[in-house]
Amino acid sequence: MTKRLLTTTAAIALVSLAGAAAAEEVTIRVWAGGSGPNDNYRVDAIEIAADLLEREAAIRGEDLTINVEKKTDNTWDDFKQAVTLAAEAGNAPHILVTGHEDIAPWAQSGLIVPVEDYLNLDAWPINDIYDNLLEIASFGGVLYGLPQDAESRPFFFWKEHMKAIGYSDEDLEALPDRVESGEYTLDNVLEDAKKMVDQGVVEAGYGFYPRPENGPDYWQFYTSFGGVMEEDGRLVLDKAAMQRFYQFFVDAVEAGVTRKNHIGTPNDQWYSEVASGKAGIWHGGTWHYARYTNQEGLKDFFGNIAFSLIPAGEGGKPNTLTHPLVYVLTDQENDDEEAIAAELIKIASEPRINTLHAVKSAHLGITHQQSNIDLYAGDRWAREATERLLPFANAMPNNTDFGTYWNAMWGGLEASWTGQKTPEQAVSDLEAELTSSLGEAIVIR
Repeated sequence: MTKRLLTTTAAIALVSLAGAAAAEEVTIRVWAGGSGPNDNYRVDAIEIAADLLEREAAIRGEDLTINVEKKTDNTWDDFKQAVTLAAEAGNAPHILVTGHEDIAPWAQSGLIVPVEDYLNLDAWPINDIYDNLLEIASFGGVLYGLPQDAESRPFFFWKEHMKAIGYSDEDLEALPDRVESGEYTLDNVLEDAKKMVDQGVVEAGYGFYPRPENGPDYWQFYTSFGGVMEEDGRLVLDKAAMQRFYQFFVDAVEAGVTRKNHIGTPNDQWYSEVASGKAGIWHGGTWHYARYTNQEGLKDFFGNIAFSLIPAGEGGKPNTLTHPLVYVLTDQENDDEEAIAAELIKIASEPRINTLHAVKSAHLGITHQQSNIDLYAGDRWAREATERLLPFANAMPNNTDFGTYWNAMWGGLEASWTGQKTPEQAVSDLEAELTSSLGEAIVIR
């Protein structure tokens, strides 16, 4: 009997294959990485799903108890280390909530199993999930995960500071469209940031205030300058685009609008500063809305902040990056437990349940029908961010070698930013490193 048939039977019966009505009790463990206080529904949704599954079993006359053990880690490093140690000990949790880029290496290592072995992809609610999100959750043409959320990473502008350098309310209203059309570019960002510093609107180093640590966000700038991450299954290094990307941050430091030692600024400090108007222009994620308006106490987000796509640079286009987190299933000895875990992530993907997470955490929905959920449709941030950003979103590739590329890219950016190397030297060293480590797995242009 194939695993697909076995687990499908188990998912329907949720008891032994013999269909016995004896009481069954299972414990399902779910761990979520990169999750703060606004992200509790990444794990709580599994608990809600377990309650529904128990009630359905009871109606069928089955006595099923599902205990859900939840764990969240605020930092990705702690999460990845905990997953690695648990897997090595043969005690990996049943469900992981992680970045989609983990699918490729974890699938190849055997840590995770395809969700399509357990679930009917043509049935509700999977058939309502956006196709591009399902593609991002796949590797080698196989669906390994279900999207847990979606998001994008916009540029933010503090309106009062923009007005102080000459922008009107009408100008700010038109700014997102100017960015989208390519009229307002990254050159304009540096010009406006420098005006803010020169006119004393913000302190030196606070005109353009980027993310203070490594993250997917920085691939947007590579794209803005014409870079491509992957083509036809092979990674791509566009040297000219990478050098323009590095040079932009060098120029920001030299113009006095970004600090040379900005990298490493504590995250809590950074959030407080951008949400209180200490910075003029910055970039972040759609989920920052929840942080700004909740923990940081920003009372009038739309009155204080404008947002747009990442502006285009030379040779590129305006864009944003979406980095969906995904539910994935780990390989377990007990196939029935895997099947139950699969049912739980399916139920957790239903629009009403996913909307709890989307609105509380300021992420974007994963299904078409979420626009018909009152809580989602009535949320201005979810509505405007979806319309303005998602049509232009790209994603990092699910490629087993991408982590090597990512780490090397960041090393080159950091070296340029801090003045250890010129952008030209950094790109030359990056090319040498990637040629040595990846060989034919990467195309050098």
